[in-house]
Amino acid sequence: MNIDQTTLILYGAAWCDDSKRVKTVLETNRLPFTYINIDLNKETVRQVEELQAGKRLTPTLVVNEASFVNPSNEQMASMLGLNDGKPRVRLFGADWCPDCQRAKAYLGDNHINFQYINIDVHTWAIPVLETVNHGKRIIPTIFLDDQAYANPNNRTLKERIGIQEDAQSHLYDVAIIGGGAAGLTTAIYAQRDKYSSVILEKRLIGGNASLTDTIENYPGFINISGEDLMHKMADQARTYGAVMKLGADVRTIREENELFHLETTMGDITARSVVLAVGSTYKRLNIPGETELIGAGIHFCATCDGAFYRDREVIVIGGGNSALEEGMFLARFCKRVTFVHYKPAFSASATYTDKLSEMTNISLLMNRTPTTFLGNGQGTFCALQVTNNSTGEVEEIKADGVFLFIGLIPNTRFLAKTIQLNEQGFICTRPGSVETSVPGIMAAGDCREGAIAQVAAATGEGVVASFAIKAYLNKQLV
Repeated sequence: MNIDQTTLILYGAAWCDDSKRVKTVLETNRLPFTYINIDLNKETVRQVEELQAGKRLTPTLVVNEASFVNPSNEQMASMLGLNDGKPRVRLFGADWCPDCQRAKAYLGDNHINFQYINIDVHTWAIPVLETVNHGKRIIPTIFLDDQAYANPNNRTLKERIGIQEDAQSHLYDVAIIGGGAAGLTTAIYAQRDKYSSVILEKRLIGGNASLTDTIENYPGFINISGEDLMHKMADQARTYGAVMKLGADVRTIREENELFHLETTMGDITARSVVLAVGSTYKRLNIPGETELIGAGIHFCATCDGAFYRDREVIVIGGGNSALEEGMFLARFCKRVTFVHYKPAFSASATYTDKLSEMTNISLLMNRTPTTFLGNGQGTFCALQVTNNSTGEVEEIKADGVFLFIGLIPNTRFLAKTIQLNEQGFICTRPGSVETSVPGIMAAGDCREGAIAQVAAATGEGVVASFAIKAYLNKQLV
C-alpha cells in the first residue's frame, strides 16, 4: 500500500527561478510530484487561472485540493513535514483525538514540522492505519520517514526525531500537575493573587471532563459540552498569565532547599510549591482478549472513538452515570447500543435512567458478567462473551465495537515514593485539607482520597488548593 497518498502538482516554467527552487525542494526530499510546464500547453494556463481567480502566477503548488502561489521553503517544510537533518514527519489523526492534540502540541513546541493528515477528511487514511497497525485504527499514528509509530509518547518522539530540549531555568511559585478542572482553577486563583504558575499536562487540557459530551450539573450552565467548559477555563487561566505545557509528562519530584525539582518529558521545572491534580484513567476488566483488542474494537472514550462506529452496532459495559451518558451519546449515531452490566440494576442516577428509557435503539443485558473479548481472523473485536449470573448460561453478543466505563484509577503511580497514597493509589490528605504528607505539595480533584468525581467539586478543590499554596508560600517568606 502506498503510505503517502498526498497529491503534489507543480505548475511552473523553465524561465522562472522560483519554479526551479520549488522543484529542487521537492526533488531533494524525494517527494513524488507532477510537474506541468505552463509554456507547453495553453490548457494548463487556464487551469492556473482557475486556481488563482484569474491570475497567472508561477510557481503554483497544489497539495491535494489546496493551492499555494510561490510557496516559500519554510511553507513547504511546514505543510509537508520536512525537517532539515531530521526525519520527515506525517501525523495521521483527527481533530477530536486528545492524543493527536498532545502530539501536535509537542512537535509544534519543539519547532518540528509535520504534515497533518486528517482521517475524517482523507478517506484513504483509515486503510493505511489498519495496514501498519495490524488491523487496529490507532491515532495518532506518526510516520518518521517511512517508519510508523502508533500513538508514540513524547519521549519516543524526542529520541527518534532527535529533539533537543533545554532545561527550564525559570522558577515558578507553583507547578500544577494536571490540566483538568482542578488544575485550571488553581492556576486562575494563583495568577490572580500574583503567584506565577505553570500547568503540566501530559495529554490534553481539560482532562477527562473535556471528553464528556454534555455537562448538565455545572452551576451557570444548563447544558454545555465538557470540551467547551474546559476551554473557557483554560482561556481564563491564560488570560491571567498561567503558562501551559501540553505533553509534559512528569516523571519525578525531588525536594531540595525548599524548592521542588520536577523532571518532565519537556525539560526540568523548578517551583516553590506543587499542586497534584493528576486525575484518573479508566479501569480495565482484565479478561481474555482485552489487551490484544484495545484500539481494535475496544475503547474507553465515546467522544474520542465513537465516530468510527457511525451506523454500526456497539456494546457499552458499565452501569454508572458515565456509562449511561457515554452510551446515550453513542446512540445518537450508532445503529444499536447494547448495555451490559453485572448487576440487576444500574447504579446511575434517575436523571440518566429516565432518559435511557426514551431511546429506541438501546438494548439492556443486565446481571451479566463479561468473561472474554472475541476477535475475528483479522485481529479486530467481533463479539463479547458473557455469563448470565442467574442461570450460568454463557452468551455471545456480536457487535462492531465495545466501550468500557467501569470506574477510574488515579494517575499517581509516579508518586509512590514521594507522598503517602492509600491502597487504591489515591493521595492521602489531612482531614478537611488538601495538604499531603509533604509540606508544599497539595492535592486536588479526583486523584485525592475522598474527593467527589464531579467537575464542580474539582473546581472547588482547585480554589482550596490555591489558598493552601498561598498560606504555604507566605510562611516561607516569614
